[in-house]
Amino acid sequence: MQALNRILLVLAGFATTLILAGCGGPNLFDRVSSFWAYGICSAIIVVLDIIAIIEVLGSPRSSGDKALWILLIIFFPVGGLILYYIFGK
Repeated sequence: MQALNRILLVLAGFATTLILAGCGGPNLFDRVSSFWAYGICSAIIVVLDIIAIIEVLGSPRSSGDKALWILLIIFFPVGGLILYYIFGK
């Protein structure tokens, strides 16, 4: 039953990623440089990405793990955020 719940959670994460992927720029730098240009959805993603990056920096992970999670969040803002909250915590 746990495996089924995990699979459903991952599928829900991917569905959410597909829905939110149309909300603006391709990476976090583009979103930050024109914060409101992509709309409120993009602004929310920027704030959530910054929170996730702060959490990664404060975690007891190795420096390499932190760098990989941060790069994933920066270059794939929506997908990286969802993957971090599903698998990284």
